[in-house]
Amino acid sequence: MDCSSASLLGMPSDVPYTLLHGRTPGPERRDRSKLRIAHFVALSGTAGIWGPSSLNSAVLAATEINARGGILGREVEFSVYDSGAPLAGLRQDARDLVEFGDADVVIGAHTSAVRVGLRDTFASRLPYIYTPIYEGGERTPGVLAIGETPPRQARPAIAWLAERKRAERWYLIGSDYVWPWLSHRSVKKYIAEAGGRVVGEDFVALGEGDHSPYLARIEAAQPDVVFISLIGLDGILFNRSFAEHGLARRMLRLGNCVDETVLLGIGADKTENLFAASGYFVDMSCAAGEAFRGAYRDAFGDHAPVPGATAQSNYEGLYFLDALVRRAGSLDVKVLAAAADGASYCGGRGSVGLHRRAADMPIYLAEAEGFDFRLLERF
Repeated sequence: MDCSSASLLGMPSDVPYTLLHGRTPGPERRDRSKLRIAHFVALSGTAGIWGPSSLNSAVLAATEINARGGILGREVEFSVYDSGAPLAGLRQDARDLVEFGDADVVIGAHTSAVRVGLRDTFASRLPYIYTPIYEGGERTPGVLAIGETPPRQARPAIAWLAERKRAERWYLIGSDYVWPWLSHRSVKKYIAEAGGRVVGEDFVALGEGDHSPYLARIEAAQPDVVFISLIGLDGILFNRSFAEHGLARRMLRLGNCVDETVLLGIGADKTENLFAASGYFVDMSCAAGEAFRGAYRDAFGDHAPVPGATAQSNYEGLYFLDALVRRAGSLDVKVLAAAADGASYCGGRGSVGLHRRAADMPIYLAEAEGFDFRLLERF
């Protein structure tokens, strides 16, 4: 697969998309010659920091795909749902989408809590592509997850810090929902494998702004590394406070979902000893990454919100759909699911394959340097 050929072929404003709040408009509003994607993406709440760049990335991919003839000869269009909204309303949106037949595909860039809340409604009815980092193990019929999972992402990073930084004592802190819960179960095993031990763990309610009690417990426990699974704005606020309490000079941090957008929020003077592991960084050196960055810049300008790992996953989600449909020759949920194992596609990080319902990709460990990351290792 030639991953260096992606380029911007048209303007993103040419891609139709509608931001929907509440009930879907119903089939009478839909042009069925077009491929309708229901894009559930966080535009508010703690994960809303990634919303603008996520929308940009999805629209860029759709523009490129449409310029090549669309998917199965159909132009891609979007209906956009704010997955930062209350879950009860999102569940109603999902039921309406199925009842009215108002989408051909669902793409989700949101928390695992939202995915768990919606997946049974879409199961075996609509293909549901879930793009960001997650806890792994998704087996719902028709749900295809392409993000990083703990065995590929967290495990080698923990082993590296244990070997290179002599890290033995670990403190885990994450947001209080399914992704950190299940990820931490795996992380504890990897820490033990590396000869370390967990000296504390906390789960923090989404939207909690006062991290003083947790910082006090961390300071008392004196870990070598704080493993952070706080999402979005919550992670920004915690990391700011962590540095302001003087802990950044004394302890390492390993961010489980820290990208360039989060670094910008934390502040350049508060990222000392902060490490991150991910399948994508903005400054990684590969032809596909350079092509994505160039197309994004040409489309949205030099001052557009930076497309870090979470945003770029939306770009990949459409390219995964395009590759999978080409392989299957159909949008049928069962046919697509059967074709998924062994499928490969190319996004901003290069070529990625799907094996046993998990994405197979290189993982990079990086250390923050102000607002940027310096790549240290490829796993």
